[in-house]
Amino acid sequence: MKVIICGAGQVGWQIARHLSSEQNDVTVVDRDPLLVRRAIDALDVQGVAGHASYPDVLERAGAADADMVIAATHSDEVNMVTCQVAHSIFEVPRKIARLRAQSYLDAINAGLYRREHLPIDVVISPEREVAEAAVRRLLAPATFDIEPFLDGRAQLLGIAIDDDCPVVNTPLRQLTELFSTLRATVLAVRRGRRLFAPEPEDQIYAGDQVYVLSHTDDAGRTLEIFGKATARRERVVILGGGNVGLEVARRLEALPQRIRAKVIERDRARAEAVADALERTIVLNGDGLDVALLAEANISRADAILALTDDDKTNLLASVRAKTEGCAMAIALVNDPTMTSLMDPLGIDAYINPRATTVSSILRHIRHGRVRAIYSVGDAEGEVIEAVVMSNSPIAGKHIRDIEFPEGVLVGGILKGETFVRPEGATRIDAGDRIVIFSLADDVPEVERLLQVSVEYF
Repeated sequence: MKVIICGAGQVGWQIARHLSSEQNDVTVVDRDPLLVRRAIDALDVQGVAGHASYPDVLERAGAADADMVIAATHSDEVNMVTCQVAHSIFEVPRKIARLRAQSYLDAINAGLYRREHLPIDVVISPEREVAEAAVRRLLAPATFDIEPFLDGRAQLLGIAIDDDCPVVNTPLRQLTELFSTLRATVLAVRRGRRLFAPEPEDQIYAGDQVYVLSHTDDAGRTLEIFGKATARRERVVILGGGNVGLEVARRLEALPQRIRAKVIERDRARAEAVADALERTIVLNGDGLDVALLAEANISRADAILALTDDDKTNLLASVRAKTEGCAMAIALVNDPTMTSLMDPLGIDAYINPRATTVSSILRHIRHGRVRAIYSVGDAEGEVIEAVVMSNSPIAGKHIRDIEFPEGVLVGGILKGETFVRPEGATRIDAGDRIVIFSLADDVPEVERLLQVSVEYF
């Protein structure tokens, strides 16, 4: 597949990294020659320096025979015009645009992006994706990560293992025997800097981070087994009234359970605009690091703080200060993946990486054929992939124990019709099954070969 990625920033670079590693023909376009050179040097891609929306630049990037254009520059308008040029001049079959402005997103319902108007096949909103992830994290406070699969029937739970975890130092095989009715599978373990797919004899140690795929109905029991108590979050403080903070507040207001939220926004004009846009949420104007303002927000009695400003350091410091003042839980928005190692030492309960969230969303739409969902784990170190098993797939009709999966691959769950099945060695995978698999990044091409999905992007 020939793909043009417009924008060589964090999101564009990660998408290029994924697609180039899977033997796709990738060209990166950016107005900054240094970013283009970085992509060329580090990845197996071609590069063109220039404005992505200019027809001559797209022509040099190979738009005449491209299969897809992904417009992920920092400008909504450039992304929109790029898709229009790619459609009108070069007839590129599939166009994906990243849009941030709320007004442009509201226009989705008005049909603005139909082929006869502004031809964009998929609109990705980082703010909406991040806001959805933040709310999911808030409603599952015992996890550091959570992502739905199989139309909500299953959840990927990120669980930090504490010293008092009841199953610490227990082989996974023994866990399966102890909890034979539990529909949950440990898909991946992060130990220090290493992420791996565990073997049945592997044990879980204090300090590990584990990713567990659980049937949604068994999620509460799964968390209890790993020593995590479930608690309701009713009082929430949101730091930052930007697009993400506002979207989170709106979603909290729309929830059936009553959550009392307060927003702290430093800019007075923005604070007034946020207050006008919300119905029940209290908006405070001031510095979220100010102890007096935090006291006014009643941070000592808050169940959680969501630090969602566009500054990583502010989010980290505000989270630490809120916890010091008595807040039960802190969730921080962190753009720089190198800072995630500070979460445990600082006592921050969970973090949201906008880049990983947006990359996962774009990948889900790129691999559109029989792949139903993709979630990028860590700093693009692995993927959790949900796909429909094709009749011509090498794994169709085979038992799991007879399939030669790479060492970095593990099956987490199977949906047969309407029945969720926890995989075992004797479980047979049939055509039409929906399967959830964890794969380390290097093994993704082999997974796609086994699933026979790599040629079905459209």
